Amino acid sequence: MTQHQANQYCTSFCDVMNRILFILIFLFGTSLFSQDYERIDATILLYPTHCETPEELSKFITRDFFTEEEKVRAIYSWMIQNIAYEPKEYKKFDYRFSNIRERNEKEEVTRQKIINRTLQKGTAVCEGYAFLFEKLCELQGITNYLVRGDTKTTIEGIGEEYTTSHVWNVALINGKPYLFDPTWGAGKYQQKFIKGPNYFYYKTAPELFEDAFFSEKFTKKEFSDLPLIIDSKMLISDIITPKKGVIFTEVYFDEIQFEIKNANPNLVSYSYNNQKNEILKLTQNNSVLKFSVPLELEAKKILIYFDDLPVLGYLIK
Repeated sequence: MTQHQANQYCTSFCDVMNRILFILIFLFGTSLFSQDYERIDATILLYPTHCETPEELSKFITRDFFTEEEKVRAIYSWMIQNIAYEPKEYKKFDYRFSNIRERNEKEEVTRQKIINRTLQKGTAVCEGYAFLFEKLCELQGITNYLVRGDTKTTIEGIGEEYTTSHVWNVALINGKPYLFDPTWGAGKYQQKFIKGPNYFYYKTAPELFEDAFFSEKFTKKEFSDLPLIIDSKMLISDIITPKKGVIFTEVYFDEIQFEIKNANPNLVSYSYNNQKNEILKLTQNNSVLKFSVPLELEAKKILIYFDDLPVLGYLIK
């Protein structure tokens, strides 16, 4: 072997080893990160399920956790495990005011009352969740702020006028902003609260947390007219057609054409009521899924399912 060949071999060998080392470090780091989350989530299960004040809960977090990432994870985890959504809490502390100064004073007092009640009773609406998350971050020295905006959670809400209806949080971890929604992370409300702690709304990517940034791309009217997106992984940009949330029957003949990007389900079905019907003819072309649904003139709404899970909802007129 010549000196030149030896040098080439050495260079290639070093490149391969560096890549292997990088992969091992990445996998090891990812594993440690996952294990750290598990440790945090397990630790907060040992905390009291109710507290008198945010300062009381904050002392546990200060004792057990050190980095901003750990502290925010602990705050979110404790909240989704211990606070239930309860609509009766809405406007529990309503107040009147005669000037701006009085409003600001009463607003701060009310905010503190909502935080304490959320901790003591373990129930809240979105303001209670968001105020408590904000306060606990403040006590831990973590920069954060509230976000108020619009949400749409039912097919019947398509086309309606919206006012500010939801509150969530942004917190900075190591100087980078992330989205958090402990209200939706705690579970869902269907005539009653159904506990279902999840971490989809923990450090949620902006493109998946559509409400947070719709104001930059859509007017309220445009937002209202969009279809109801039920699958949290689906983006509005994935829907090619029907783009609007209201399907007018006079526009179609005997079937509704659907085209959706970045979707590859094994099974697609639809329902105009509670009866699911499988769609047998599916085509996939350049990452675009195409299918059609027979039109029912008397129907008021339609749901589309991927692999038996609802993903999209439309009104029919």
